Amino acid sequence: MNTLFIKNRKGQKVSVLVEGEDNTAGLAFVMHGLGGWKEQPHIQTFSNTFLENGFTSVRFDTTNTYGESEGNYEEATTTNYYEDLEDVILWTKGQSWYKEPFWLAGHSLGGICTALYAEKHLERIVGLAPISAVVSGNLSATTPKYAVAMNTWEKTGWFEYRSSSDSGRMKRLPWSHMVDRLTYDLLPEAHKLTMPVLLIVGDQDDSTPSEHQKMLFDAIVGPKEMHIIKGAPHTFVDPKHLEEIKTLFDRWIKKYA
Repeated sequence: MNTLFIKNRKGQKVSVLVEGEDNTAGLAFVMHGLGGWKEQPHIQTFSNTFLENGFTSVRFDTTNTYGESEGNYEEATTTNYYEDLEDVILWTKGQSWYKEPFWLAGHSLGGICTALYAEKHLERIVGLAPISAVVSGNLSATTPKYAVAMNTWEKTGWFEYRSSSDSGRMKRLPWSHMVDRLTYDLLPEAHKLTMPVLLIVGDQDDSTPSEHQKMLFDAIVGPKEMHIIKGAPHTFVDPKHLEEIKTLFDRWIKKYA
């Protein structure tokens, strides 16, 4: 295990955790969602499953989140998350353990970022797992989490809500976050996702519901599977749900590795 700091294109420090550098099965990048961090239980579950299958795993904290990287949450955007993913991948290309093609897994906003990268660089990707992924900004605006707040958010400039993974934390996002998110949509280019794709979502998800995941599933033309975790919310924390996800990941990796 090796945690280090690299610089992104803006000169900000990005915390990167590399595990299994000597593993030979391949390379996997695992990305957290909005306001997340690389040590969250579900992110660790994705990463550990790759490690147990002989992969080198790279996790990182984006800037503008609650991890070890620089930045402020109120400045978080889909664009800055995506650019940090690009910058981490670019950095790994100079490492002795870099392997291509590689695997991508991401949760929520990390899901749309990894899928956007795969749409642009399909020749570099072995498998893609956008878990509980944001499918598009426009669809996000219709979800229970955001729909009731849209008018007030735009008028006041701010959206405040309680963290789903830390109930004691209140989060604030400026309207500019949604303006940025509305520019992204996986569906028009989803036909480019010809690599194996794994979709997982909880049936209690109010941010990226199963209906949105089914739209993405239907637009993908390559090998694909979609699983709905009974009783699970957007962010997976229940050990039972995490074990179910690990089983699905393990089976999927073994099928295509």
